[in-house]
Amino acid sequence: MNEPNVPVTVLTGFLGAGKTTLLNRILKESHGHRIAVIENEFGPAGVDNDLLVADTEEQIVEMNNGCICCTVRGDLVRILAELKDKRSRGELVFERVIIETTGMANPGPVTQTFFMDDDIASYYLLDAVVTLVDAKHGHATLDAQPEAQNQVGFADRILLTKTDLVPADEVESLHERLLQMNPRAPIRAVHMGEIPLAEVLDLRGFNLNAILEIDPQFLAAEHPDAARTPGADDHHDHDDDHVHHHDHGDHEQGGHHRHHHHDDAIKAFVFQSARPFDAGKLEEYMGALTQVYGQDMLRYKGVLFMNGSPRRMILQGVHMLMGADVGRPWGKDEKPGSKMVFIGRNLPKDAILKGLEACLAR
Repeated sequence: MNEPNVPVTVLTGFLGAGKTTLLNRILKESHGHRIAVIENEFGPAGVDNDLLVADTEEQIVEMNNGCICCTVRGDLVRILAELKDKRSRGELVFERVIIETTGMANPGPVTQTFFMDDDIASYYLLDAVVTLVDAKHGHATLDAQPEAQNQVGFADRILLTKTDLVPADEVESLHERLLQMNPRAPIRAVHMGEIPLAEVLDLRGFNLNAILEIDPQFLAAEHPDAARTPGADDHHDHDDDHVHHHDHGDHEQGGHHRHHHHDDAIKAFVFQSARPFDAGKLEEYMGALTQVYGQDMLRYKGVLFMNGSPRRMILQGVHMLMGADVGRPWGKDEKPGSKMVFIGRNLPKDAILKGLEACLAR
């Protein structure tokens, strides 16, 4: 019998960013979702100790709102397999899973679990990585901790906490910095874990058919003409999804001027072309690229115009793992074109853009 895939959300963020507040809310509030929360952080920073007794190896506790809380030491695959078995036998009822990574963790290996382990991959569906960033300490944490930069680069959505504790211009400069690192994750302000669960669940960040959404502000700064190109608005307008900010008429000068002291290792860049790709060349180039730079390529995604094909191709990857799928046909009034976003650590942007250019059909 083919089981429906259980969606999994990976919740990450640096120590003190508010993950625990959000998790406690999920575990206690009557929101009508039956969620298994896998919590792998011990000590005072963990979920309320009245929910967990941390002195046993691990345990699964059922909450009064129907949610389940597991603590895990060690192997994530093992606890996911245990939850799957209990659910299959009808011992546990849950519709989805949220995994909280420890504050210091890189979400990369957690996400790769869902592609590498066949049993896990066939039962669970990796939905999205949601990263919490503390507005009060955000700049300092990103300066000091490479792991915090990884968490931002991997995110499908960024929740900005404690915005009420800092001046608006500081929130603004953090918002701009996050945008340079990851323009594909909508940024939402969240107060004390008060956020509709719809903002955290079913985001479909790893869905191969999802549209590639890149913050229009980022595109305007990267390609001043792209904002006016027909077909360049593949993304929805994300105004609602962002922390509201002031007028950005001077975004280019202001952005670069303000960031000159934050030379983050993790950055994003976009490739765009109206010319089609040669399929063979692109496949060979992307294979070589991931062999050489895969460890430093956090997330990459593209909607591609392939030579000789009436349909778009959707490509996405995490580190060395890459998948591609044929998408819907180009519309009659649509100008076909390719758009790819790369988020990675110290990637040679110019060389990669030239390499992709060389894969276009002559």
